[in-house]
Amino acid sequence: MAPAERIDSLDAALWTYDDRGFLPHGSAKDGQPAHQPIWLTDHVENPNGAGALVVTEGRAPIDLSAWKMAIDFIDGGDDAAVQAARGRWRAYQQAGHELTYWTQGPEGGWTKTA
Repeated sequence: MAPAERIDSLDAALWTYDDRGFLPHGSAKDGQPAHQPIWLTDHVENPNGAGALVVTEGRAPIDLSAWKMAIDFIDGGDDAAVQAARGRWRAYQQAGHELTYWTQGPEGGWTKTA
């Protein structure tokens, strides 16, 4: 999926995920990043001063200094994605970041594995 399509997909999901739980968000299409608690982008930027970066599809920057926390989602069934994530992990370690690794179990729960 192209980056712009992924942003549109996430935008739609955040609007419709739960009738009772809206997650306020925006993207370059909406503008006013300082007023958007969640900023959807395919660029390395933090225009709303967010404390957390959520990464999909391996599009993570190596320099994470603009955020207090980064969450890097990977598809554990995709060998290329796993190998790329291992490379990012090593780069983050070398940069001195504190790292943890969580694995989703077959029942849907999460286990801290590193």
